[in-house]
Amino acid sequence: MAGGNEEELQRILPQPKIAPSMLSSDFANLASEAKFMEQCGADWLHMDIMDGHYVPNLTIGAPVIKSLRKHTSMFLDCHLMVTNPLDYVDELVKAGASGFTFHVEVAQDNWQELVRRIKAGGMRAAVALKPGTPVEVVFPLVESAQPVDMVLVMTVEPGFGGQKFMPDMMTKVNTLRKKFPHLDIQVDGGLGPSTIQQAATAGANCIVAGSSVFGAQDPAGVISDLRNGVEGAQASLSFFK
Repeated sequence: MAGGNEEELQRILPQPKIAPSMLSSDFANLASEAKFMEQCGADWLHMDIMDGHYVPNLTIGAPVIKSLRKHTSMFLDCHLMVTNPLDYVDELVKAGASGFTFHVEVAQDNWQELVRRIKAGGMRAAVALKPGTPVEVVFPLVESAQPVDMVLVMTVEPGFGGQKFMPDMMTKVNTLRKKFPHLDIQVDGGLGPSTIQQAATAGANCIVAGSSVFGAQDPAGVISDLRNGVEGAQASLSFFK
């Protein structure tokens, strides 16, 4: 790889974004937990919205996002594990959500309209894929005239926190990074100091971490370790080698 090419690649790579998963926080003290994560150096707050249908678990919805928005100006990165994501767009816009991630598996027929409405509401649009979904399915959503802003590669089965990281999902991450150097690529599931190297060297720059942050004695130190992992991989361009 020529030096000039390396400089160009580093210039277009997206910034690291560390997003603690609020699913692992104390829901009875959500506002203070959000403030603490901001103080610890988090970039985003990852909000898992589950409907009890697409995944068996049932978590939060737009009313909780609206309540939390009153207490923080942070980017609220909403990951919708729901059967009908289109039904949630308007309410999340009103609630003050910053990002709206839908699953490609439930949006094969209406993703263009979904992305249009998400962006019209002032939110960032992102698409997620489960471990069993081929990465090629999301290529059209990135290459569209109105593309998604981020792809989320699930590194566990969606629906529950605390699962074990799936290293074989890093092939998907690396495929996306090589094809779309500019793209925000998020990973969610089992991320922490012991797995960040695998994710970062594959090309992930948006790191969702739940129990590894909220269960740590030094959450700020964990967030720093995650950021350093991404920055180190980007500096060496390891994912292009």
